[in-house]
This record gives sequence, structure tokens and C-alpha cells, in this order.
Amino acid sequence: MKKIILQLLFTIAGSAAFCQGTTVKYLSGTDKDHTAQWDFYCIAGRNSGKWTKIAVPSNWELQGFGTYNYGHDKIKGNEQGLYKHEFFAGNWSNKKIFIVFEGSMTDTRVTINGKQAGPVHQGSFYRFKYDITNLVNPNSKNLLEVTVDKTSANSSVNDAERRNSDFWVFGGIYRPVYLEVVPGTFIDRVAVNAKADGSFLLDVYPQNLKPGEIVEGQIQTFNGKNIGKPFSITADPAQGYLTLKSSVQKPLLWSAEFPNLYQVVVTIKNKQQVIHRVKQKFGFRTVELRANDGFYVNGARVIMKGSNRHSFWPETGRTLSHNVHLLDVSLMKQMNMNAVRMSHYPPDRDFLAVCDSLGLYVLDELTGWQAKYDTIVGHKLVKELVVRDVNHPSIVFWDNGNEGGFNRALDNDYALYDPQKRTVIHPWEKFNGTNTKHYPDYNYIVNEVANGQEVFFPTEFMHGLYDGGAGAALDDFWSQMLKNPHGAGGFIWAFLDEAVIRTDKNGAYDSDGNHAPDGIVGPHREKEGSFYTIKEIWSPVYIDPKPIDNNFDGKIIVENRYSFTNLNQCTFSWKLVNFPSANENTTAAIVKASGSTAAPNLKPGSAGMLKLALPASWRNSNALYLTAYGPDKKEVFTWSWAIKSPEAIRKTIKPSPTSLAIKAEEQNQSLVVNCDGIKYYFDKTTGYIQHVAKPGKDISLSGGPVLAGVNTTLKSFVYKAVERQYVVEAQYQGAATLHIKWTFAPGQPVKLEYSYAQQGDADFMGITFNYPEDKITGMKWLGRGPYRVWKNRMRGQQFGLWHKAYNNAITGETWGYPEFKGYHAEVNWVVIENKESPFTVYTDDKNMFLQMLRPAKEKDALQNNNVEPSFPDASIGFLNAISPIGTKFQAAKVMGPQSQTNHANGEQINGTLWFDFTH
Repeated sequence: MKKIILQLLFTIAGSAAFCQGTTVKYLSGTDKDHTAQWDFYCIAGRNSGKWTKIAVPSNWELQGFGTYNYGHDKIKGNEQGLYKHEFFAGNWSNKKIFIVFEGSMTDTRVTINGKQAGPVHQGSFYRFKYDITNLVNPNSKNLLEVTVDKTSANSSVNDAERRNSDFWVFGGIYRPVYLEVVPGTFIDRVAVNAKADGSFLLDVYPQNLKPGEIVEGQIQTFNGKNIGKPFSITADPAQGYLTLKSSVQKPLLWSAEFPNLYQVVVTIKNKQQVIHRVKQKFGFRTVELRANDGFYVNGARVIMKGSNRHSFWPETGRTLSHNVHLLDVSLMKQMNMNAVRMSHYPPDRDFLAVCDSLGLYVLDELTGWQAKYDTIVGHKLVKELVVRDVNHPSIVFWDNGNEGGFNRALDNDYALYDPQKRTVIHPWEKFNGTNTKHYPDYNYIVNEVANGQEVFFPTEFMHGLYDGGAGAALDDFWSQMLKNPHGAGGFIWAFLDEAVIRTDKNGAYDSDGNHAPDGIVGPHREKEGSFYTIKEIWSPVYIDPKPIDNNFDGKIIVENRYSFTNLNQCTFSWKLVNFPSANENTTAAIVKASGSTAAPNLKPGSAGMLKLALPASWRNSNALYLTAYGPDKKEVFTWSWAIKSPEAIRKTIKPSPTSLAIKAEEQNQSLVVNCDGIKYYFDKTTGYIQHVAKPGKDISLSGGPVLAGVNTTLKSFVYKAVERQYVVEAQYQGAATLHIKWTFAPGQPVKLEYSYAQQGDADFMGITFNYPEDKITGMKWLGRGPYRVWKNRMRGQQFGLWHKAYNNAITGETWGYPEFKGYHAEVNWVVIENKESPFTVYTDDKNMFLQMLRPAKEKDALQNNNVEPSFPDASIGFLNAISPIGTKFQAAKVMGPQSQTNHANGEQINGTLWFDFTH
């Protein structure tokens, strides 16, 4: 119970005013993990037509009631939920009593003891309250009855929130319900305008002031220490609100990099006593949208690096918790994001409090997805939005709807309640000095760099359907966006896969086909490959990690992409490591040396040199790791470099002593080469390997090497003994040429040398083999990992020794990360684990890609297959070039240089592989 009380106090103390002298009594629970049981009756759908119990807060679909609806569905009819709850009212004489709903979906009618508390509230995502002072029976039980209509009686509310929305639409009281008990004279709300120069204005909205009463303010540090003297104003009951003024000398400013917070204590008092007191958190900061220039915070230009975030948890829908909010903001910060856009509705107030405290720039949004609220209800909802959220320093823009859902009659409403006069934007159009174009292609970005005048920040781009978009093509886009003289960043769609766990389908995940598997993280915040790509590209400590060679002198060019942080406020550490061999049963790296290095004195926007004091023996290590830590001592990013070449790694394999001679024989259409007791079968009509046989074991490697994606025919197939070795060669011709040469030597892995030449565009290039998928159990490899890559999503993966078990995960549709199937980068060697006998393949070549199987097809992929890159018709490939991936709305070919199809010019490409079947 003590833990629950503390949780309640913490929740109340969010960024909205926490009142001393205000009694807060929760009638519901506080979040998804702390609920209260109310009586409930659902009129339609599952478990309807009977009185039962339901958790409050919750969405009733997730509790087993009603019907699931995704916004693109055309909702027919209406589901209605009836709630009943008894509560005890204390001896609150001479007090005002309000009942507060933080969020209810959708039309909500409230009665106390049989009498309606006020007008039916319309709008799902907004806090509303009623004065129920005259309806409550003091010192006795009271009956609260709530009727919630899932479908609004107002067609514009349905259009804005449901019929045209691209998100799940739920029903029910999904945010907390509580009573506020205040004195007869009280502070209803306050609105702060605290600027970077230390000036402080406070609009106070008191109720029932009497002549001679004083409204006083006192600025404090976040931990309650007074700063300066109190400041006050004598009450004027005729005024709707009072403005208090003060200033602080050289305050600690709020920004996403340094989220310094203060609080102000506001008091109504007379000569005898304090009548009412509230506390409000705030931050000193100035945000500016400078016309034809950029976005500025505290006088410094800021590039927003953000994503769009739905308020969502798969088991509980829109009902969340402080831990979920903290998790989401922490993950965004881990990705080096500094901004988040609310999509497409105001979030829980606690999420904004976490953004305040951890540091994210927020775009707060009025709902309106391609359709708008009518003006009457819109006026009310804008007021509810701004009045609740106005004091959050994290909020830097108001979004008046989304993608055409703009009621332009509401544009000027925001300033009525916001003394900071934040800029109002229309996401996806040019408006108010901004261009927030949605889903631009690469050429649009280039043109905007050259010709754009508005401050440019796409509020949706890089649409991350399944494993496409998000990090894919971001490298090219971002390099251009940083060149824009009016650029202010952008927001990736989207932060998470909005896949609900269906209580009517045995707990199956449902992302409504391809409508909602758009996340950088999964529904339970599982990290996908793009997570790490974004983390590297958006690192404020920016390094472009060029390969290192024997001439490397420990110097690395580094760029400071912070807005407020000198690089000398960061710290750096490095380590040199060696990796176990393919035959060892461990993946743990061995640290050979480590150290730290001084950060150079680099102001934001400048570049310089980082100098690593590596030991003279550094060339003997396999890899170098460099980690940057921000002023908060948290990892910014870890870069990694291979030191030894793949050939040097392969040469560490010790030959196995043997006196066995190599034998070869022909069996019908097969050539059988017996080396070290292992038999290798070749098809003489194709030149391909058929299988490998060990005593008591058969290894089903076959069908190769084939030139990936190119039709060729066998021109010649020769085999012969050369001294103590045996050589098998095949020559292919057709649309391209391929020459292969197998060399068998006692005590050595089997060497495969190949060369090919092809011309024209190619999705991929290299050689492939077949191996039965149902026999593969896992893989261990030395290379970049642990996630797969695409041609246009190479960043973010670390060079190291990795292992993963087989899975058939489809990103955003089935959850199992990292995905097993796909392309893997900079592979030096790989152990193919299987049910027959594991075998290892080494390469002597740098920058080799491994194709591991072919990812399964998404059930609801788009017809244009933007997010289904091409793969060779084979199981295992060793490739010199791989495919890019597109986004939901764009094919890869329009997403920039890294997203183009590979082009072969007829140049001969050589490669060497070594096969070890002796495990």
C-alpha cells in the first residue's frame, strides 16, 4: 500500500500543477499497472449485455469487451460502455469539488447521484472536468455513473479521430479519474513564460478572489530552494487573470541537452493566512522560429532529430504508465534523438513531464488525421490541450491537426492560452514559415537545399514499414538535410510497431496488416536494426569511420554536432580486442589493451582531431573499439574497426597433420574427391557441388557456386591431381562469365577461388549455394552484427564475433530480434550450425556480405514490394554487392545514392573462400 501511495504522489506531481492545499482523491487507478475495479456494462460486441467488472483506467477492447477497430475501418453503429462506481466524500464543507477525467474515448456523459455533472464531453484525448460541488453528498457514499460512447454523436469528431485515422481506435475511460477538492477561493491554473534572459511572467487564473487578497509567486530550484524574493500582486476580482513578473540572474537554461528545471510556488493569501497554494515546474528557455532561417533554442540553432510516437502498449492500448513513458524517452535518447512528435493526439501528461526532465523537444498535436474537428468542438479542445500542456518547456510547437486535418479557424486559438506564443504548424504543408512536407524523396530534399526558403523539417519521413525506411536511406537524406540553410531536422515515422495483442484471438499480435508495423522498435520496444543505424547517424559526436590500415596513427576526425555542448564535456574510451577462433565455444572478446583519451576543445558545429594513445603492438589485435560518452556519462555511440584483414585471420588456422593421400573417382555423373576422409561430390554436368559426406554424416551443401542472379551454362569441367593436391575447375558462360577453382590439400580447409565478370544493373552480385533451411539451427560469424544490413542501411552494426539461433522473424509482424535471415556485412568467417554437422566458411576478401537464407514474405506487403528487397534464389551467398530497401511510399531507387541498384561494368571480380568441414 505504501508503494501505491508513493506512486500516486509521484503521478500527481507530474508537470501539471501539484497543489498544496488541494486534496486529490483517485476514483480510478493511476495507470495500466494500478487499476480499480468498477461495475461495467457493454451494450455490443464481446461480453456485452451483462453487468460485470472492468479495470479503470483501460480500453475495454483490451479487457475482453466490444469490438476491435482500426481507423481505416469504416465504423458502423456504436458501442457504449456504462460504468458505475461508489465513492465516499469527506467533510468538504466550504470547498469546491471537481471531478477530472484525463482521457475518455469518446463521448462521455457523467452523472453524480443521478444528476448530470455537465455537458457531454466530446473528444478522446483531452482532459476535462466538472464542478460537482452541489451534486456530492458530504460524509457519505456517492454514486458516479459514466456513459461512454465509442462513436461520437459529432460527425467531425468521428472524422478527425476515427473514420480517417491511421491508428487503433478504442473505447473506454483509459486515463485516470480523480476528484480535486480546493478552497472556495483557489488557483484554477497558471501559465508560465520564462525566457532565456531570466525574465519571468506568470499568468494566474484565480477563482472567487476577494478584495485585499494577494497573489504571490516564489521561484525555487527544482529541489525547493528559494531563488530571489517573492513577488506579488494585489487581487483585482474584476480581472479574469493576473500577471506576475520577476527575473532570475543567469538561470540554468532548459534544452534537450541540459534539461534544467525550476518550480514556482503560487499562493493566494490575505493578512491572516494562506488560502491556497500550488507548485508548477518550468524551465527557462526561449524558442524561436526565425523566418527564412531556422529553429533556435536559447539563441542556438537546433536540428531536431525525432520520431513520431503513438501512446500505445500491446496489452493495454492507450492506457500506459510512468515506466512506459520513461522507457520510451530513454530509448529515444539512446538513439541520439532530441525530439518527438505526438502522433496524433496529446499524450499522457506524465510523458511530457518525462520529456521535460530527460530532455526532448516536443511537437504537441491536436487530433485531426486528414479530417478536422468542427469549429465549435475545436475551440473547446484546443483550450483543453493548451491549458493542460502550456507549462512544459519541452513543447516547442503546436500542431493544429495533421495531413489536411487543419481547421484554420483554430490557428489563432493557441495563443489565447499560451503566453509564450509558440508557433502553430500544419504538419505536411507549407504554413507559418515552415515546410513540414511528408515523405519527400531524395530529389525533393536536394531541391529544398538549393531553393527552399521556409524552415524545413518534415514531420513525417523515412516511413519504416516492416524493415524498410527508418534507418534505411537515412544516411543520404541526413547528409543533404544538414546542408539546408533553413533546415531544422525531421521526424521519422514511426517510433513503435502499433501491434495490439488480441484478447479475441488467443493473444495474437495484430498490426492491422501493413497499417501499423512501422516502428523503429517493436510493440514491447524490441530494438530493430534501424535503431542502431539511427543511433550512429544522429550521434552528436560524429565520426565517419574510414577503414584503418597499418599506417593508422591513432588520429580520428571528429565533429561536434551538439547545439550547446562543448566536446570537452564528453569523455572517450577505447579498447583493442582479439576474438576466439571459429572452433572455440565462446564469443567473448579478449581485451588486449584499453584506455581513455582527452576530448578536444570543440565548440558546437566545429570539427577536430581525436588522438588515441594506442600501444605500439596495436596491429596485433583484431579490432579497435571507440566509445563516446555524453556529459551525462551515458554512451553516445561505440565505433568499431577491423584491424587484421580476413586473409590474416584465416591464416591463423593451424593445418591438421595428416599422411592421407587425396583420392578421386568418377561415379556415374559424379566426381568424388576424398580428402582427409571427407568426400566431396560434384555433378559433372553442372560443375556444382552436390553434397559432402563424412563418416556417418552427410552435409547437404549443394547447387553451387552459382553466379547470383545470372543465368550461365557450363562451358568446361576439368579435374586433376597437382603434386599432393587435387584441383577441380569449372568455366561458365552466358549473360556473364564465371570461373571457379576448388583446391584440395591434405590437412587444409578446401580452397575455392572464383572470378566473374558481368555487365548492367544487378540487385546483388556474388556466388551462392543451397543448403536446406529446415536443417539450419544457427550461425556464428566474425563480422558486422548482430543485425542484418541493406545496401542503404550499413551504419550502426558493430564489428565483432556474433551468434544467433535460427528464427523466421518478419520485422514488425513477428517478433524475434535480431532477425536471422538476410544480408550480413563485413563477414570474415561464418559457422553454419545445422542438424547434420556444422561447417565453417572463411573468406580472404574484405567487405564480403553473407546472405543467410531469404526472409519470409510479409502477409500484407504492398503490391509494389518497396520493402521486399531482392535476394538470390539460393540459401547461402557470399556477395560483393547487395540490395537496398525502400519505404512504405517510395521505392529504393528514389531514396538517394546508396539506394540505387548496383551496376556492373564488366570488370573482373575475384574472390577466395575456404571451407572447413572438420568440426
